[in-house]
Order: sequence, then C-alpha cells, then structure tokens
Amino acid sequence: MRGSCPCSSDRHRRYGGNTACVVVEVDGDPPIVLDLGTGLRPLGDELSGGSRGGAPVAMTALLTHLHWDHLIGLPFFGPLQRHDTRLEVFGPPQGDRSLREVVDSVVRPPFFPVSVEELESQIGFHEVSDEALSVGSAKVTVRSVPHLGNTLGFRIEADGAAVAFVSDHQAPPGCQRIAQGVLELCDGADLVIHDSQYSDEEFASKGDWGHSTAGYAVHVAAEAGAGMVALFHHDPANLDEDIDVMVERARASKEGSRLEEIVAAAEGLTIGLRRH
Repeated sequence: MRGSCPCSSDRHRRYGGNTACVVVEVDGDPPIVLDLGTGLRPLGDELSGGSRGGAPVAMTALLTHLHWDHLIGLPFFGPLQRHDTRLEVFGPPQGDRSLREVVDSVVRPPFFPVSVEELESQIGFHEVSDEALSVGSAKVTVRSVPHLGNTLGFRIEADGAAVAFVSDHQAPPGCQRIAQGVLELCDGADLVIHDSQYSDEEFASKGDWGHSTAGYAVHVAAEAGAGMVALFHHDPANLDEDIDVMVERARASKEGSRLEEIVAAAEGLTIGLRRH
C-alpha cells in the first residue's frame, strides 16, 4: 500500500496505488481496519455488497495518525451513507482539540462537500495512547511510534496469533537503534507490517522525512523475533520493479535470513496466520 499520496499507472499496477488501509479479520468479530486511506473506499464496497448505500457495517478503525494519506478515505467509505452503520475510530490525542474536532476540521467545506457531522452514520472517536484495549475478542496494544507528529502503532492479538502495524516510522540515524515501544509491538509477532518507504539511496537524502528503509523494517522485525514482515507504505515514486528490487535485497540480507518470509504489501494481498 502507498504512502504520501495515491498514485495510478501501469507501472504501479501489481502493488497498487491506494493509500494505507489494512483489514484484520478475527473469526466471529466485526472487521478491524488499520488506517483510513483511500483503500477504505473499495473496502466499503466489499463490506456493504457494492449497492448504493449498501448494507450496514459495524467496524473498528485504528488510526495511526492524521496525515492526509491515512485519513482521506474516511468520507468516501460507502457504508457511512447509512444511518445504521457504526464506526468506532481510535486514534492519537491532538493536543488542545479532540480527535473528532481535528478530523471534522478537514472533512468539511471547502475541503469536502459535507462535514463528519453530516454523514448519515454513527461515528465515535476515541483518543488512545500507550495502553491496551479490547476490540471484540482481540487484544490491542497501543504504543507511540517515532514519526512527524503524534503517531501510534498497534499490535493485535487474537486466536493465538499476533500482528504488528507500524505504518509510519522514522528510522534513526544509522538505522540500528529501535524505540522500545516499537520493539514491544513487534515482539514475537507472526506478522509485522512496517514502513519501508525508501531505499538506502533515497534515505540518504530523506533521512528526516519520517520514514524507514526496507532494510530497517527487516532489522526491526528480526530484532523483535518476528516471523514475517510485510514491507509497507511504498513511495509513489517507486514503481513495481523498484519494489521488487527492495524485496530481493531484503531477502538476501543477513537479517532477512532470520525471518520466515519477507513480502511487499499489495492491494488485495491476503495473509492467513496460523493458531499457535
């Protein structure tokens, strides 16, 4: 899935051009969605059956931060046209304004035709920081993640499996040190979904832009004893073949050999996790 802004071309086809939106499905529970990027629009069609307005949806969204690429899909989520859809959004505190107030300040005219308050559905906003939540039968651990602005990462544990979501992560100089909160999220996870926006060459000139390299994503997952890493938040400038090279380099690295698998996140990719 893309970072920064959506993109579309034949050379972005295999990995896709929509911005961050990942679904975690736990048997018997409503879906948990990680971030509200433009991938949320096709998800709404899938969940509601694709008809105008569709079927009602009950869903929890875990929002890492409020940069446009992680929020822009919200008003395009079709089920929000129904009064009986319920969406609970958990996201980072916003200083002297509530999470709802900040979201409503950008989802409103003149930036969008209607405000959050005018959407038909019921939307609840909840501010979370370093804590643990229960979402259905899943346990969710929340930790702060180094990035530009107040940013969260999430760990979801259910049915004996664990997924860590670190979508936007500022790698430190030297790409070796790892924030304690990030290690806690990724500790022994079956799957780590991690920011890998830049190649090493790109990071040399963009090292303070708030993101990581594929090599640092592998380093984090390996040091945390994780099983699999999905490289995420692909730069719009990186075409499918560029991402292929990143994956090949990551798999060939010494730390990559410590992981069970390394893949690049792509639209429509489904990963099933085994129960332990």
